[in-house]
Amino acid sequence: MRILSALLIGLVFGLGISISGMANPAKVMNFFDIFRTWDPSLACVMAGALAVNIPGHRLAFRRQAPVIEPRFQLPERKGIDRRLVLGSATFGIGWGIAGFCPGGALPVISTLDPGVLLFVAALIAGMLLARLPSSWFPSQGKS
Repeated sequence: MRILSALLIGLVFGLGISISGMANPAKVMNFFDIFRTWDPSLACVMAGALAVNIPGHRLAFRRQAPVIEPRFQLPERKGIDRRLVLGSATFGIGWGIAGFCPGGALPVISTLDPGVLLFVAALIAGMLLARLPSSWFPSQGKS
């Protein structure tokens, strides 16, 4: 049931990304180009997502546990640290340069477009790098 649920959610998300045009990197890039070819449709897509997500979260967290899991799995970290800021900045810069976020790239990976393949390869490399133990890197403030 868990895999079927994840598949259905992924299909609905991918369909929404495709229908909204957010799988087209040019459309996303036009959102960031506010002085020339600005296209506000990405903001509309985000607003629509929030309009569905916020009430959905409120309803879900009224329950003691999710429907198909024994408990909610929430992040334990609550603070903002260097790792979060660097990861967020990397995500934003990559999105601005490539015109893709992971949700927009995966529905169009089957086109085998070199730009999409490069983005997904960089995405996977970044995910693997993020999993490296922090002990492999020098601590801040040490010489």
